[in-house]
Amino acid sequence: MKNSPFDDVGDAIREDRPLREAGAYRIRFGLEGLTFRNIDVPDPVPTGRQILDSAGLDRRSDYLLYALLASGDFEDVRLDETVDLRGKGAERFIAFKSDRDFKFSLNDRQMAWGHPELLGSVLYDLAEAPPEEAIFLEVRGGEDILIEPDDRINLDNPGIERFITALKPQKGYVIVVNAVEEIVPDKHVTFEQVVKLSHPNAPAETNVKFSMTYRNAASHPRAGELAEGGSVEVKKQGTIFNVTRTVQS
Repeated sequence: MKNSPFDDVGDAIREDRPLREAGAYRIRFGLEGLTFRNIDVPDPVPTGRQILDSAGLDRRSDYLLYALLASGDFEDVRLDETVDLRGKGAERFIAFKSDRDFKFSLNDRQMAWGHPELLGSVLYDLAEAPPEEAIFLEVRGGEDILIEPDDRINLDNPGIERFITALKPQKGYVIVVNAVEEIVPDKHVTFEQVVKLSHPNAPAETNVKFSMTYRNAASHPRAGELAEGGSVEVKKQGTIFNVTRTVQS
């Protein structure tokens, strides 16, 4: 039986079958990032150098090569080391022209990058997080830092940066108006805004007056009365307002 021109490693993984005997074996290859293209290697157990050769790269240059495992972990592939495509569960490989790697973890998966700077968008691609989740830089003993897709992250700091995914923080500021939680878009909240939240359908009446108290504000004083035309700076969550409607005779 004549061998096929090539067998696709990714197809074999998804179909949960062994690689077929073929003239070449197709993998996905990325250079300096997560943009992949197909390349064919001549052996089901290629060396790192063979992978670079198949990608058209100069094997004499300094390259770092990684296999992206099915678990999401990065595995270092030395250039004189073989990779058994038949049982590795890896169809994607990334190379960097660099002599140093920068390690980090994402949801406890061990990863590495060939440059000290990493875009937040790359982290989101690696995490494959659902739309309702975001990525955070873990800060031990402090508040985790939200990573936006257009952020540039320095991996050259001492220690290994640890990233996690969690639900996206709620946008805006959560205040409590007459025991009801409300969301306002800005930290500066006016008397008039709070009245509209407390009495959204109240008609304009000349004989109706509103009075207001607040507590747990971000600005000074932290608590007090807020007069018509005034404003207060609220906390991200937890500033409380009490509004009273009075009908004057």
